[in-house]
Amino acid sequence: MAMTAMWGRSRRPGATIQKAADTLAPGDTVLVRGGVYEESVTVRVSGSSAGGYVTFRNYQQERPIVDGSNLDQWNVIGDADWIIEGDVLEATGESGFLVSADSYEDFHLTLEFWTGPDANSGVFVRCSDAEDVGAANSYEVNIFDKRADQTYRTGGIVNFAAPTSIIDAADRWNTYEITAQGSRLLIELNDTIVVDIEDDTYAAGPFALQYGNGIVRFRDIQIREL
Repeated sequence: MAMTAMWGRSRRPGATIQKAADTLAPGDTVLVRGGVYEESVTVRVSGSSAGGYVTFRNYQQERPIVDGSNLDQWNVIGDADWIIEGDVLEATGESGFLVSADSYEDFHLTLEFWTGPDANSGVFVRCSDAEDVGAANSYEVNIFDKRADQTYRTGGIVNFAAPTSIIDAADRWNTYEITAQGSRLLIELNDTIVVDIEDDTYAAGPFALQYGNGIVRFRDIQIREL
């Protein structure tokens, strides 16, 4: 009997697509959750027109945004070195950005990040200039516990909204949920709403991961268009 199974890091933490491929029978369908998958996949059972084919497709409107072993679905700007270790993206060197190849208007973006105490990073959304990303042309959801001006520290949107709660992110994995729908921007940090504002300065654009300095890591990056 053919089956349909959901697969991905939100469903089974640490899961790989290959693990799903190893369990398939002809006619089975795997719904792959959005996220970072750094692997090559071998499908040993492909099926047939009579018995049904093995099918992989994205779950709902989610999408994997980094392919098997490289950063082909990102544009790299700046001088940071982005290193893939398992399902973790880590940056070193000088400052820079990973900019999504696709542009988004209304979306729900989730990701996990880990930073050292002195790190400076951020998630930039609706970037109006994909080649020169900055707080002057994007919404910068900050990751910067020790920012000199604490107004727009971790959890805030630089130049737009201070976080309603002070949450230090250093030395642990944290989760951002960023929702942009029309003029509404909703930011949740570790299940706490830290920003909920209305603003229409930027309507659409790619999103970007920033490396400023310190230890900066990202994983489980998922985006769903609304």
